[in-house]
Amino acid sequence: MGILEVKNVGKRFGGLQALSDVNLSVRENSVHAIIGPNGAGKSTLLNCLVGKLIPDTGSVMFDGQSVLGRQPYEINQMGISRVFQTPEIFGDLSVLENMMIPCLAKRDGSFELNAIASVMRQTDILETAEKMLLEMNMADKRHMNAASLSRGDKRRLEIGMCLSQEPRLLLLDEPTAGMARADTNNTIDLLKQISDERNITIAIIEHDMHVVFSLANRITVLAQGKPLVEDDPQNIRGNPKVREAYLGESA
Repeated sequence: MGILEVKNVGKRFGGLQALSDVNLSVRENSVHAIIGPNGAGKSTLLNCLVGKLIPDTGSVMFDGQSVLGRQPYEINQMGISRVFQTPEIFGDLSVLENMMIPCLAKRDGSFELNAIASVMRQTDILETAEKMLLEMNMADKRHMNAASLSRGDKRRLEIGMCLSQEPRLLLLDEPTAGMARADTNNTIDLLKQISDERNITIAIIEHDMHVVFSLANRITVLAQGKPLVEDDPQNIRGNPKVREAYLGESA
């Protein structure tokens, strides 16, 4: 049984059946990729995994607890963090201040940005943020305005902010979208490091096969809202069903 279990999930939007009887099991401490052509239902599934959408049928369980109907801060408290396609950082704050944001979070999920000045005087929180910047290889950028970072560095900062919450499951929605190849490769290296060094499970939705086969040790392929195949990467390569789904013709 995986740390994340999706059972018979279905989701309809009007006349569109976005997901149909989806089953998925993500093993603990694995890197699990969810791939598929455009319109396969990947983003809809991800939104169901983090409680943003409630499926019409089925269940989503994390470590034996349902995520359905929970508020975002409750999802975080369960040990799930999400990285969105577009980096979600505070562009008018410094890199260091951004890294301190998770430390300001209250139990109800809210926080006050004007508390940063007082928090900056708390050595323990500063040390935590500085340590995470070192791990993200961004210590030399601590005083830069976050809006001035490259897309790759914005993503690195956002991942660091998620990791500072010590999640057990990190969900990434096309984390290399819009990146130059160098930034993509740096992000791959970072995620490999995180997977190797931290007791964390990673689930990634991605369309870039270079990213998928560089990272994943398990892959689920969706097509037209249904699971097409789930297997190890070496068995996904050249699979005729997968090629047909992506190329639109029998291989």
